[in-house]
Amino acid sequence: MLLKKNIPIRYIFGKIKYEVMFVTVYGIAIEVIYQNYHITNISIPMTVHSVLGTIISLLLAFRSNQAYDRWWEARIIWGAIVNDSRTFARQILSLMEDPLDPDRIDGFKKRMIKRQIAWCYALGKGLRRDDPMPMISKFVSEEEMEYLKDFDNKHVGLVQLHARDLNNALKQGWLNPYQQVELDQTLTRLCDHMGKSERIKNTVFPSTYSLYIHLALHFFILLLPFGLVQLFGFLMVPVLVVITACFFLIEKMAIHLQDPFENKPTDTPVLSISRNIERDLKQMMKDKHVPQAFQPETFYIL
Repeated sequence: MLLKKNIPIRYIFGKIKYEVMFVTVYGIAIEVIYQNYHITNISIPMTVHSVLGTIISLLLAFRSNQAYDRWWEARIIWGAIVNDSRTFARQILSLMEDPLDPDRIDGFKKRMIKRQIAWCYALGKGLRRDDPMPMISKFVSEEEMEYLKDFDNKHVGLVQLHARDLNNALKQGWLNPYQQVELDQTLTRLCDHMGKSERIKNTVFPSTYSLYIHLALHFFILLLPFGLVQLFGFLMVPVLVVITACFFLIEKMAIHLQDPFENKPTDTPVLSISRNIERDLKQMMKDKHVPQAFQPETFYIL
């Protein structure tokens, strides 16, 4: 994911440079034939192009909306992952207690929270078809790394480790049954977010729908010079390039937005979001003295 406030113009028009080059050469050829050979019967009334352009515009608008819905849903899911990751860390830090062995429970809490950080990175890398093992090795033990080798989806294995440790915490008495249920519900929501992300990743946008729009768009562009040549004369070529560039850019925009986990400048910034989660959860793990205003002994019952 290229994190930029503004996408470079070179990147935008670089996606349609070959199409623009073809349209330019094609428009010049039509203009030369029309002006030099005076073949006036190649002109087509603009009414035809108006009807075709309106139909294609509606189809492109519908496709763009559907693609944006996929992108926005992915962003909503990862926003929920941020919230539930913070909730999971807060519950781990506040609900688990062991007065007899505080050092042991502190180590257990840190291991759970670090594993949640690893889960976020593993899910983000998995959605992009990258190997998450180098990234998550900083947050989990060698024993857990060995356990994850049996999983094709490493994030699934990390959730399983979460569930196992929560069950052990209940047996050790670090959690009561009600607290364990609350933590399990948070874990269930994380599993839901994981499944929803995978659904978007694995559901292919209908290829036939894309193909039909693509063919109709090219047919419209092939006919367009015959309607513009009589109206604009020598200015037909730049007008043709501007109109076709707009249509091609809208089509490319829809293509990029429909796959929000493909590591493109327009996708959902899963790794950037994971780094923010890592920062927040590490800050939550730090031992800090409770401010004096919140010490229990400063409250009085009247």
